[in-house]
Amino acid sequence: MVLLATISSVLSMITLAPIISMLFFVIFLASIGKSLGVRRMYVNLLVKIFEYGRQNIETARKQQHANLNISDNDDSALDGKLPHADDTGSSNNNDNAVPAEAEIKTNGDINNRTTKPHQQQQAHQNGNVVTNGGNTVISRVESLILLPEVDGAARSKSRESNYEEDHESFEFKLSNCLDYVKSGMEAIIEDEVTSRFEAEELKNWNLLTRTNRHYEFISLRLTVIWVIGFFIRYVILMPCRVFICFVGVMWLTLCTALVGCIPDGYTKRWMVRMVLIQCFGVLSSALSSVVNYHNIENRPLNGICVANHTSPIDVLMLMCDNCYSLIGQRHGGFLGVLQRALARASPHIWFERAEAKDRMAVARRLKEHVSDPNNPPILIFPEGTCINNTSVMQFKKGSFEVGGVIYPVAIKYDARFGDAFWNSSRYSMMQYLYMMMTSWAIVCDVWYLPPMTRGENESAIDFANRVKSVIAKQGGLVDLVWDGQLKRMKPKKEWKEKQQEEFTKRLKGE
Repeated sequence: MVLLATISSVLSMITLAPIISMLFFVIFLASIGKSLGVRRMYVNLLVKIFEYGRQNIETARKQQHANLNISDNDDSALDGKLPHADDTGSSNNNDNAVPAEAEIKTNGDINNRTTKPHQQQQAHQNGNVVTNGGNTVISRVESLILLPEVDGAARSKSRESNYEEDHESFEFKLSNCLDYVKSGMEAIIEDEVTSRFEAEELKNWNLLTRTNRHYEFISLRLTVIWVIGFFIRYVILMPCRVFICFVGVMWLTLCTALVGCIPDGYTKRWMVRMVLIQCFGVLSSALSSVVNYHNIENRPLNGICVANHTSPIDVLMLMCDNCYSLIGQRHGGFLGVLQRALARASPHIWFERAEAKDRMAVARRLKEHVSDPNNPPILIFPEGTCINNTSVMQFKKGSFEVGGVIYPVAIKYDARFGDAFWNSSRYSMMQYLYMMMTSWAIVCDVWYLPPMTRGENESAIDFANRVKSVIAKQGGLVDLVWDGQLKRMKPKKEWKEKQQEEFTKRLKGE
């Protein structure tokens, strides 16, 4: 027994020592902002593996389709030889063939055979966004879509004027309602809001069971690759990432506590910036993140920085390159630990749940922060909720009423390596972190856009929409006018009444 215990202790020392040394080496490199390029090489290797998997899936699908056609031909020949064969048997065979054909077309995200050339070009633009949501059955008539807010009313009026010009002698017929019924049914099948809170649909399978259609068992080679990938993600990467995350949180808590003891001044501000960038660099390595920063000459130095919102790690991606103050509601649990640690070192604005509903109090504290040139830029997500990174939804006007310079930032994640979207109504923070740490990696692009100021005769809503449009265009995202809070609440009563009035005017031809 003593001999076995000795051998096991020696083996553990031999195996654990290099692993622990490697982890601390990774943490050290992340803390000084250096990289050996291993993560980028790892991501490039994953792209090649995904492409190999796509080719295997396509080959297997073609083989299944060929076998199905052969079986159909054999059945047809057999029907011709049977003396009492009728059309019922052949129709059943055709019915069985249709779902298989439909399945192949549905999997156009994998083999790209059913995508038209102009759709392929659009899909491979910045952000991989398809404007119709990938559904080729629904083609919406824009003149029948009722949009909220003033912008929607203005569009509706312009559409009405065009409609009246084309139909000077308007006469109501009952059949005119059918177009609105059709639009309503299309909205029920696929509305523009609900689909923004679902995981982004991938064009190629990324070997994760949370994004697949049982492709891991479609061929022996793909099964072997999937098993190896499962072992790497759960047995090697996940424990290492958890360890790095634990060290990063402890290091952040310790450093912010020490820096908080330094008197206010230039030295403290410089120390806070260095410490936060260093600590968040360590935390980002826990997700194997690869971030590409563009147009760094537009990096915000003060004022208000606004960005599209996908998940809490948006803050992590941005804080690896710059120091920001944050504004938001107080949280408990893991987020609460980070909030309290950050508050010790730098000025942040945290609200209680009841206080956060007081718009005047929020605006007052925001103006106080922006008016001090020594404060770092404050980072705001005007959408107010997490969107699945395929679109940008309505920006709240509060941060655009304060005045001063607005620094827009566009964030776009590559969902092939890991879906960064946090569906807070479905997953808790710990479940979300578990999914992030068992993904392949977090890859994203960050664009710093030129600063923008509010025009003299421009309202806060118009300014917010202008900033939102710039962010959506740069990130390759769909620009939507809908409020993201529709994720949790029903439409406001005044919205319904306004759209009812609009609907009656159209039917009357006014």
